[in-house]
Amino acid sequence: MAAITGASISFRSCSPQLHHTRATPRSHGLKSVSLSDYGRSSLSFRWQPRPMRLSVCCAAKPETVKKVCDIVRKQLALPDDSKVHGESKFAALGADSLDTVEIVMGLEEEFGISVEEDSAQSITTVQEAADLIEDLVEKNSA
Repeated sequence: MAAITGASISFRSCSPQLHHTRATPRSHGLKSVSLSDYGRSSLSFRWQPRPMRLSVCCAAKPETVKKVCDIVRKQLALPDDSKVHGESKFAALGADSLDTVEIVMGLEEEFGISVEEDSAQSITTVQEAADLIEDLVEKNSA
């Protein structure tokens, strides 16, 4: 039996045969691999190159992230030396759903914005909150 992990192939049965064929120029870079265990079973895989996906992400300014961190610390009554950064998840910091609502209310007050309920429910990290704030501030100023 073969176990496939990512691009590597490991075998758990006794000495299966591996047949590897390189792609021809006509096949647009496809690779084909066939596995057989002495005629008992046969598997065939074909790898196709995937187009790269670009994602444009506008990260919030460091000062916005810092303000959000400060508000999160205050709302959750965390010590000043606690490590809160952009990747910090509210749940990991001990926030429940009511705490998250209070954090959003504190952010609305601090930045003079109004966060829709759908958007507020989708915020799970400090960075997501900071990104949303900057988007809303930009929309309000336009």
